[in-house]
Amino acid sequence: MMTINPNQPYCNPEVRHDFVLLFDVRDGNPNGDPDAGNLPRIDPETMQGIVTDVCLKRKIRNYIDLHYADQYNALDYNEDTEGNLYGIFVRDSGVALNTKIAHAAETQGAAKEKKKANLDIRRELCRRYYDIRMFGAVLSTGDYNAGQVRGPVQLTFARSIDPIVPLDLSITRVAITREGEQKETEMGRKPIVSYALYRAHGFFSAPLAKDTGVSRQDLALLWEAILNMFEHDRSAARGEMALRGLYVFTHTSERGDAHAHTLFETIHVQRKDGVEAPRSFADYQVDLRRDDLGDSVTRYDLHR
Repeated sequence: MMTINPNQPYCNPEVRHDFVLLFDVRDGNPNGDPDAGNLPRIDPETMQGIVTDVCLKRKIRNYIDLHYADQYNALDYNEDTEGNLYGIFVRDSGVALNTKIAHAAETQGAAKEKKKANLDIRRELCRRYYDIRMFGAVLSTGDYNAGQVRGPVQLTFARSIDPIVPLDLSITRVAITREGEQKETEMGRKPIVSYALYRAHGFFSAPLAKDTGVSRQDLALLWEAILNMFEHDRSAARGEMALRGLYVFTHTSERGDAHAHTLFETIHVQRKDGVEAPRSFADYQVDLRRDDLGDSVTRYDLHR
């Protein structure tokens, strides 16, 4: 499992970073659409596959959980340490988000106030919860108003390089659902993509990171989570998913030294000549151009 040294330049929260993420799926469903019978999400005009940013952030949250969940208290954070903590605010633990906000408010001695945002509560919640610190959150939903947090890390939807053909396979099972039924098997459905290579873009804002208190360790943990998130997210429904590329463009300044889209265009992914129906990452070619980066931006290939 890959780990990241927080002393690396791409872990500096005081400068801007943009990044490209490549991952693929084989014989699985990377992100089902509940409005379409849980078939893999697609763009109906281009038939490209789609994986939402929410799905990717969930995998990052789950990776943080993998490391720290055994240290969490009843409010889903590890309170026994100083400085930034690594709790997860949006977590399937049965604890209401307003309960977490209220507890942070009470520790700060705040009075109930719904109209005006209390920055002390906001600061404490950013310190406790990694996903608030990195992705942001709405913290004004209860008796205590902690305002809203704009997260320094943002992700786009992932989109497949080529069109996909979602398959809805029939399967049989021997487990009978209803009592008294005499049949030996039942029919079921399994939606999959035979193969698809997806690309997503991400952004890290240094000014917003300063506002939420992001540290070098936080940024190192983000890259580590992206590199390893599929390794700990296995299920029969998702088939084989693997990270194929994580390219981080590190600027030398807080506001950045180049437009993100021009940096992303230096990475070109296409099917190899003669490949009609790609079925593996080897069927694709990734071309990396360094001459267009200039002197103020450095690209780091973290997946290697």
